[in-house]
Amino acid sequence: MWGAPAGAEGLRLATYDVELARKGPGLMLRDIRRGDPQVDAISEVVASVTPDVLFLQGVDIDYRLHGARALRDVFAEAGLGYPHVIALSQNAGVPSGVDLDGDGRAHGPRDAQGFGRFRGEGGMVLLSRWPVAPDGVQDFSGVLWRDLPGAVLPEINGAPFPSETAQAVQLLPSHGAWMVPIVGPEGQRVTLMLFAAGPPVFDGPEDRNGLRNADEIRLWQVVLDGGLGTPPDGAFVIMGNANLDPEHGEGRREVMRRLLNDPRLQDPHADTGSTVDWPEPEPGDLRVDYVLPSSDLKVRDAGVVWPSAEETLGEAVATASRHRMVWVDLAF
Repeated sequence: MWGAPAGAEGLRLATYDVELARKGPGLMLRDIRRGDPQVDAISEVVASVTPDVLFLQGVDIDYRLHGARALRDVFAEAGLGYPHVIALSQNAGVPSGVDLDGDGRAHGPRDAQGFGRFRGEGGMVLLSRWPVAPDGVQDFSGVLWRDLPGAVLPEINGAPFPSETAQAVQLLPSHGAWMVPIVGPEGQRVTLMLFAAGPPVFDGPEDRNGLRNADEIRLWQVVLDGGLGTPPDGAFVIMGNANLDPEHGEGRREVMRRLLNDPRLQDPHADTGSTVDWPEPEPGDLRVDYVLPSSDLKVRDAGVVWPSAEETLGEAVATASRHRMVWVDLAF
């Protein structure tokens, strides 16, 4: 339905927020081992696309990646082999030690560097058939928000919100921001720029979450401009959950439009429409998940896995996650 795998001469990339996060550490691993119907549905969706490289969000990440590897093993049972499991820094659930949300308390899930009741809740992991080139790996997860060039931090009546102390320790990425070069069997090299931004809602008039979401997205243009870290050497792809639609819903939509219109990128899903099925009437179906190759790459095919309820895969897609898998085939 979604096209043949990219094969030896190409690369199929996919991003998928599987919403597997549970309310406590180890619970996701428990559910995977029990054969949870959601896990089976996710595996069915992944098997229908067979990506060479799969970037997952919404996966609880533990220190030794037991949960992520267990999920990888479920995919293996469906015939999908991913020898490389990569997870860099995770900010969700990491204690900040200060009141980050301005509620007068310092140790709630909203006071973690990214919302979370425990370290790694709803984190990110990369599964790949292609190995990583370690010389080009960069982890921007530890960048302070205020250190991003051009950062716009929240204020109330001209004063830093919630405090100067909070802004001195607040990291920018809600989950993580990684640059991971992968290398194909014939030396093809593509740098993946991976992230999962926090939602631009659940805040107050200071628009803390909206501003942070905008700067999490803008981070990649800063990197490409040479303002932070080292720009990718050659072809690259920005992919993940931006939690922002360029035209609808809340948030600073102009930031998403600027990224999509950046001449260094191409948008193979420009006419696709939504990638998440949130409840109506608000926020409703929005486009928040993206795979954006650099303009020098040749896109052979692209799509969003969103069958109708009557189609064979429809039930599995609806059971797996409110998000839909977004994929792109690149030719070399």
